[in-house]
Amino acid sequence: MALLLSETDVRQLLTMPMALEAVEQAFRDLAEGTFVLHSRRRIHTPNKGFLHYMAAADFVSGYEGLKIYTYAEGVIRFLVPLFRWDTGELVALIEADYLGRVRTGAASGVASKSMSRADSRTLALIGTGSQAATQAEAICAVRPIEHVRVYGRREAKRHEFARRLAESLKVPVDAVDSPERAVRGADIITTITTATEPVVESAWLAPGVHINAVGSNLAHKCEIDAETVRQAGVIATDSIGQAKIEAGDLIQVFGADAGRWARVLDLAQIVAGHATGRHDRDEITLFKSNGVAMEDVAVGARVYELARARGVGREVPLFENV
Repeated sequence: MALLLSETDVRQLLTMPMALEAVEQAFRDLAEGTFVLHSRRRIHTPNKGFLHYMAAADFVSGYEGLKIYTYAEGVIRFLVPLFRWDTGELVALIEADYLGRVRTGAASGVASKSMSRADSRTLALIGTGSQAATQAEAICAVRPIEHVRVYGRREAKRHEFARRLAESLKVPVDAVDSPERAVRGADIITTITTATEPVVESAWLAPGVHINAVGSNLAHKCEIDAETVRQAGVIATDSIGQAKIEAGDLIQVFGADAGRWARVLDLAQIVAGHATGRHDRDEITLFKSNGVAMEDVAVGARVYELARARGVGREVPLFENV
């Protein structure tokens, strides 16, 4: 029987250190060819909604699965079905809103650990939506962040967000009134917005800054300007194949030019030590996060195993006659 894990169950079990460890190991396995992933695909529905789906398999841990989610009437519903690849057994159905927030933050954390300066102290966070807090949590877990500056379009919301983030991170968090004020002098920048036009300009960047561009996952959207991409000495992504489909920040600069895309590294190669994430202190580095199913499967497997160990979740009788 499959184990059904609700949002409440996942929140009870999943921690950022667990997610960081799982995602970092997944990138190492991807570099060694023992983790495979398929890029996100979308079905557009007549009501201006979407069905999104993507898949991955881990031949070391023994799990494979999908991330499936729908968007309709302003509501998003996330689900991770988790299987054992050797037997085909469905072992878990995991509600995956919180899981997705944490694994997306963990990917930026792993990238920041691999590409930012080790003494990075200041984080600029552009965006105050549901994904933003876990971005800051992950980066503070891998770098000695002493100060966070946050910008969001709505003044009251950004001040409340900053207050809650300061309580959870135990570091000073300032709500500022422009992206420029957040970005200038920052050691690490994370953009996690729904913007269709750049919210970060190259003129604001300090030497040696690392950028996590996370929010845009459609070809017509971007969060950073073209000059920022051009200035980056190292550019990495969690999936080059997926980036060529939906990473507007890169697509709008590189187009279909294979020579330009050759600049882009798989983060897996950096994490595994096969490529360099930073050459010197003043180099600008860029991680374009797409959000890939490998991260969902890796973190979902850890959550499932912990749930089994602790007796969390509810058994669902499926495929009983198989």
